[in-house]
Amino acid sequence: MEEYLQAAEDDMKASVEALGKDLQKIRTGRATPKLLENVQVEVQSYGATMPLNQLATVQAADARLLVVTPWDKATLQDVERGIVAAGLGLNPSNDGQILRVPIPPLTADRRRDLVKQLHTMGEDAKVRVRHVRREYNETFKEGEESGDITEDQLTRYLDKVQKLTDDYVEKIDAVCGAKEKEVVEV
Repeated sequence: MEEYLQAAEDDMKASVEALGKDLQKIRTGRATPKLLENVQVEVQSYGATMPLNQLATVQAADARLLVVTPWDKATLQDVERGIVAAGLGLNPSNDGQILRVPIPPLTADRRRDLVKQLHTMGEDAKVRVRHVRREYNETFKEGEESGDITEDQLTRYLDKVQKLTDDYVEKIDAVCGAKEKEVVEV
């Protein structure tokens, strides 16, 4: 049963890590290469759709500018179209060699929308953690019904799972709170 507790913790940790990756994609007004991490580019000359990171390097030149340098200059137009089509609200400028992607400052309305989006992502992560709790609670209850564990052990395991759940919900709140501070910072 201790293995189940460890598995429950691993599953909850995975939920928090997934939230962290999702939050990295939210634009805070600062240039970071992670903004373009999930951009897919339809490359006409290759006849395929590829992730941007397989076609170019992305660097933050300063706090408000990303520089995208395609390895094959023939794909420059395709990369530019891919960034625009990604729906990030970014408009790259093309000088024939590289793309400069200015990061516009966030408006107050956009910041509010991002904070709402953050809260939604946080709630989704909490739901995933609670789902893990329910799943393992059911496993422990089945163990008690089949006679593998006693009623006292069941109570102890359910308490441990609840403590894990509370700890991970706190971690989710902390991660979301830190990201919210970044978003509302002007």
